[in-house]
This record gives sequence, C-alpha cells and structure tokens, in this order.
Amino acid sequence: MFNYTALADLLKDRIILVTGAGRGIGAQAARTYAAHGATVLLLGKTEKRLNAVYDEIVAAGHSEPVVIPLDLEKATQEAYDELAAMIESEFGHLDGLLHNASILGPRTPLEQLSGENFAKVMQINVNAMFMLNSAMLPLLRLSKAASVIFTSSSVGRKGRAYWGAYAVSKFATEGLMQVMADEMEGTAIRANSINPGATRTDMRARAYPGENPDNNPTPAEIMPLYLYLMGDDSAEISGQALNAQ
Repeated sequence: MFNYTALADLLKDRIILVTGAGRGIGAQAARTYAAHGATVLLLGKTEKRLNAVYDEIVAAGHSEPVVIPLDLEKATQEAYDELAAMIESEFGHLDGLLHNASILGPRTPLEQLSGENFAKVMQINVNAMFMLNSAMLPLLRLSKAASVIFTSSSVGRKGRAYWGAYAVSKFATEGLMQVMADEMEGTAIRANSINPGATRTDMRARAYPGENPDNNPTPAEIMPLYLYLMGDDSAEISGQALNAQ
C-alpha cells in the first residue's frame, strides 16, 4: 500500500471535482477530500447516491459539497461548458479534478465484442473524460496549484485477454494523462494516473464474481495516494503512472 500520512488541513479551501462520486472509490475520495478541508463537487449519474454522499459529508461537519447529476454517456460538450460556467460563477476556479467515473463493459473476446458495446465504453471512459477535462482546463489554470488525477488500471498498462473495450479505454486514459502532463509542463497544472489495484468495489465484484471481496482492501485503505497527488506534497510530480497498492 502507498505509504503517506496527510496533514488534516492538506486540502483546506481547495475546490475539487470528483466524477463517479456516488459510490465506490469516487465516493470515498470525495469523503476523504472533504475531511481534509476541500469543498467537493460530486459529479455522477445517480442523484440519489450523490445525495447520500452529500449527507455523509455534511453530517461529518465538513464543508458543504455540491451535487452535480450528469450522465456521461449522453452529456454533450454544451453540458460541460455550462458546468464550467457554473463552477466559475460559484467558485472562480478549480483546484483539483479526479477522473474516476468509468464502466467495465462486457468482458469478452474481441471477436465477440459488438461495436455498440465498444463505443459505449469509449464514450463514457474516454470521450466524456476528454470533454470534461477540456472544459475544466481554463478553471484549473486559475488555480495556484492544480492537480488532475486520471484513474487507470493494470490492464491499461499491459493489455490482457478478454478485457476488451475497458482495457483499450484505460490505455487511452494513460495517453491523455501523458499528453496533458507534457503540455502543462511549466504551468501550475499537473496530471498523473492512479491504478487503484484490486479494491472492494461493485465493479471489481462484477469483473471477478468468484473472488472473495474480503481479500481486497476497501476504498478507504487506498486513499493515501489519492491524497498525496491532490495536495502540495506532490507538487513536483507530473506525468507519472502510479499504483495505489
């Protein structure tokens, strides 16, 4: 496990957007960032789940988050531009962005993978991420020190059979991170990727239905790297593909 202990106020007064914030790693990251002082913008498809995370953060006495229901499969560039305008109006800038939302898609041989299923995975995992990232860049430029974290996977660094569109989407994620990090060199924006590893989430359970989930760490246990990359202690780190475990 990545070894790092964050100061209690590591993210004080930071504005951080987390996608896929309704459950799993995204929800835990949102709660963790809020616990360290951030105002968290909770973006996800299911408003009920986002509201539950909102309630948990408020009940814990942290800064009030913002709920942003958005379906990444259907959202247009106009929707991302409207979101950027809202964030600028309310907060003036953005300090952090965690690209966490993604779908698994069918785990099947490539020859049995339909174009429709491939396109759906790429739309959510890559196209939507790219459009959101582009819309947020002007706001990130207004931060004194901005961090963008992309969520990768071991199959996005070395392809494996039957991981199909998901693996391809994570290779694209790594590519986008590297291009962005190179383009942002010398600015206040940095970009890195995290491979969470085997974690006790619903997506992991769907990918490995025969696995005992208790053998995997919880999302809370892998948060040290998520905190490290979002805070100033990693100010010199950019363009890196890191592992939470």
